Amino acid sequence: QVQLVESGGGLVQAGGSLRLSCAVVGNIGSIIVMGWYRQAPGKPRELVAHITNGGSANYADSVKGRFAISRDNAKNTVYLQMDSLKPEDTCVYYCWIRTTWTNYWGQGTQVTVSS
Repeated sequence: QVQLVESGGGLVQAGGSLRLSCAVVGNIGSIIVMGWYRQAPGKPRELVAHITNGGSANYADSVKGRFAISRDNAKNTVYLQMDSLKPEDTCVYYCWIRTTWTNYWGQGTQVTVSS
């Protein structure tokens, strides 16, 4: 059974930083893309960033220049470094992994940015 174990969320003041981690537990198979989504109450889930096996990364316009995604292929772990956080970044953040045959989601971790 595959699990995505997230950590690193919490409460931070505006302008601060947090680092999210997502580690794969179990035999997940061939990973194609790893990434992060987020969802605020009453809003649809949106892509924050994703990174391919080759290290190519894409970001939502709202986080470009502030967030950085990275991965450790040997550990099957993906990270999201979040700097210059804003109150509008307050969301539940979900780890997402796409393999050759399915998608996996983490349980979500709350990030709250106070003004």
